[in-house]
Amino acid sequence: MIQKVDHAYPADELMPLTCRGRVRGLEPSRGDIDDALGKFSLTLIDTLDTLALLNKTVEFEEAVRRVVADVRLDNDIVVSVFETNIRVLGGLLGGHSMAVMLKESGRMVWYQDELLHMAKDLGLRLLPAFNTSSGLPYPRVNLRYGVRGPETRTGTETDTCTACAGTIILEFAALSRFTGDPTFEAHARRALDFLWEKRQRNSNLVGTTINIHSGEWVRRDSGVGAGIDSYYEYLMKAYILLGDDRFLQRFNTHYASIMKYISQPPLLLDVHIHKPLLPARTWMDSLLAFFPGLQVLKGDIRPAIETHEMLYQVTKKHNFLPEVDPLFYFRVHWAQHPLRPEFAESTYFLYKATRDPYYLEVGRTILENLNRFARVPCGFAAMKDVRTGSHEDRMDSFFLAEMFKYLFLLFAEEDDLPFNVEDYVFTTEAHLLPLSLSTASNSQAPPLVNNMVLHISDMAVFTACVL
Repeated sequence: MIQKVDHAYPADELMPLTCRGRVRGLEPSRGDIDDALGKFSLTLIDTLDTLALLNKTVEFEEAVRRVVADVRLDNDIVVSVFETNIRVLGGLLGGHSMAVMLKESGRMVWYQDELLHMAKDLGLRLLPAFNTSSGLPYPRVNLRYGVRGPETRTGTETDTCTACAGTIILEFAALSRFTGDPTFEAHARRALDFLWEKRQRNSNLVGTTINIHSGEWVRRDSGVGAGIDSYYEYLMKAYILLGDDRFLQRFNTHYASIMKYISQPPLLLDVHIHKPLLPARTWMDSLLAFFPGLQVLKGDIRPAIETHEMLYQVTKKHNFLPEVDPLFYFRVHWAQHPLRPEFAESTYFLYKATRDPYYLEVGRTILENLNRFARVPCGFAAMKDVRTGSHEDRMDSFFLAEMFKYLFLLFAEEDDLPFNVEDYVFTTEAHLLPLSLSTASNSQAPPLVNNMVLHISDMAVFTACVL
């Protein structure tokens, strides 16, 4: 964090090889990857609640002051709705949650919900993307002008990924519950409702890409990795945070189909939604490494252990987790690895569920590989090719927001934690949202059963580590 401020502030990202900030428009374009950059000090915001969790109270307070004083959201720039929601809106809300917690304990008494006000401002800037007949958001929006003509790509796009449209509810619902304005949660629920209605009814699976106007599936391959992943995660976690049984019922329906068609233990392979017995591809992308952690929340431990162990063997073979073809002895399909945190996330969940010290050894392997192969003088550099060990001048904000957080939690003792993480749920970007939001007033949400925050009688195992 200190390195980021020293070398990159107020840029969105640190470039760890050249020790400078990445400013969109000043560096060569990386295509869609740059849509996460909005000239809003992305890494700083994404890392706020990590600082609080690490009990870096002084640094956290300084970071909040920087965000409040320096960050501007009224930028004439096109950004990804999905990335801005999970990283920036989620980061502001997680930071607000931590600031409120510290204020209640007698620190940061000056804080007057400034981060929450910024979060609402950002939420309003994202809302124009949802102005579609289906309720599915455009994939991109201009922070200043909303959705407009082709010069910004926002008004002419017709397709979005399922995860892009289905990974909104936690942040938008939290914003509604914090502010008392139901508008945000209503839009996120509408998008989820539409995706549910458009599932393939015979297989109960969803495709990877959907037309936001017609609702037709553009890509009909279905898996649990890139393009769909966090849609399933948010159905489960929306139930946990909001207490609405409909989310759990939808998740369970999808999960049964995943285990019937996609899960081929220990593998997870994509299929066609209309012909789910027909494989769509053989290689596995690294994003699916989150799925064992989600299975732990579901209470389905055995397949989580099996898939995680397979992924660990790939990690030991290649030092990191590239995309591999498991049918050809885990041959590398795509060698790049931007230091994704999903495998560390699942390792943490499995350790908390089983208390098996084996997962501490897995965590040590992750740490040792990061320090040995990715650490550079100004930070940690993404792997350009895991086979050669070459680097990219890239350190995504999720590395500090998620990887550091999960690895710290994996090894932390209870006394190391400044607050009870059982009172929070983690978003897909590992931001902390308080479970108390489930009882907050919201006209769009149904009443909770018996006034219970959680209703999880059908879960075999409930890992309270993040709930």
